[in-house]
Amino acid sequence: MAASPALPPRIRSLLDPGRYPHPVDRVELVETHISWVLLAGAFAYKLKKPVTLPFVDYGSVERRRAHCAAELRLNRRYARDLYLEVVDFDGEPAVKMRRFDDACRLDRVCARGALTPTHLSGLARTLAEFHAAAAIAPPSSRFGAPEQVMAPARANFDELDGLLPGESPRLTLLRAWTEAEFARCRDAFAARKAGGFVRECHGDLHLGNLVLLDGQVTPFDCIEFNEDFRWIDVASEIAFTYVDLLDHGQPGLACWLLNEWLSWRGDQDSGGALAVLRFYAVYRAMVRAKVAALQGRIEAAAAYLALAERLGAPPRLTLTITFGLSGSGKTTASSARLLADPAAATLRWRSDVERKRLFGLDADADSGGAIYSADASARTYARLADLARTTLAHGWPVIIDAAFLRRDERQAFAAIADGLGIPFDILACTAPLDTLRRRLDARRDDASEATAAVLEQQREWLEPLDDAERARASAPTPVRPD
Repeated sequence: MAASPALPPRIRSLLDPGRYPHPVDRVELVETHISWVLLAGAFAYKLKKPVTLPFVDYGSVERRRAHCAAELRLNRRYARDLYLEVVDFDGEPAVKMRRFDDACRLDRVCARGALTPTHLSGLARTLAEFHAAAAIAPPSSRFGAPEQVMAPARANFDELDGLLPGESPRLTLLRAWTEAEFARCRDAFAARKAGGFVRECHGDLHLGNLVLLDGQVTPFDCIEFNEDFRWIDVASEIAFTYVDLLDHGQPGLACWLLNEWLSWRGDQDSGGALAVLRFYAVYRAMVRAKVAALQGRIEAAAAYLALAERLGAPPRLTLTITFGLSGSGKTTASSARLLADPAAATLRWRSDVERKRLFGLDADADSGGAIYSADASARTYARLADLARTTLAHGWPVIIDAAFLRRDERQAFAAIADGLGIPFDILACTAPLDTLRRRLDARRDDASEATAAVLEQQREWLEPLDDAERARASAPTPVRPD
């Protein structure tokens, strides 16, 4: 490409393919407000601009070198094959990366309708495992303290008041909502820091910083230059991707990602992430509104304000349970409900997953059948009832995916809904016996350990829906041929 006269001589020289120790036919330059990225053959080289801004200091070679080292270290936590090393160009440090096809970035994949629940299931597990291993913020640090959480939210509004004077009424209402939600969540923020949920995260996990490589979604380009943006609650991290999926018009996929992450993360005791997710979702939408406004994209900023309003509005609460023998399609049917939720607000808890969690097992672990006693089942249903109450108390509609073969099990959950005055639905799933057996025989890579023998036992326990229950039951939406 032709070099701009405004480019520093060093950057102009790096547009020459001969400057690189590997085959390069053509060099492309991508420029941001704080970096230059040179795309050269099979590799990309990222150089820091010598800038000093309120949120970043790249003012000296030493600082730029330290930030390059930090970028390498931090991104290799989940993108080891992308981030290779720090190299020098005439004394100027650069991060050397393996180049990838830009069409594989998740914003591009999503735009062409190729993003799938399977992709996001993989991402959810990657993030859950990454968050579990990430460094925990020291108790004495400022990170994650309630006032530290609220400070950038208030700063967003202060800036937006000047950037979007025409949106003053909406901003006033959103500011009031944020202050009220912060007051409600203050103790939860403190508890989450004390519980180790404030960690060294990615910090900028929108779809443009996720790439599909060999069928797996890989994060890259985390925030290395500002600790306050990176040392955050893991709930704030997932909220960013969730909000970006909503902005891309994908509420079903947003709902799916949130559910899969919660399932793998297991962050639900005493409300867990549920207590603060809505605050963080609105905050992330407001951050995006501010960025859009700073870029002069006023319509986009207004769209983010509208998204923040929707996120802050309480959804219609419902309690749904599934009913059916193993292999009857309960999880498939409840999955369809999640993917069809226009509000991206429904949360699902699976008995097979929560049963294993009670016994300290991962969802895909093989228990050997040892956790399926009558006592273990009673404990599992008690756990699911607690999760239902907690989820509803924090303002999220809920689906409980379990067999619910016995009438007393179903009645206990109906009582929860009736006590709250909210709709109760039984998602009733059936299939011919030979189909059930065939599905169980073919089942792989699932939390359920049900076998044909378990199925026969279930048939003895089964208490059909009575007339009153059938009046509250619905059939699943067909989602796939048998």
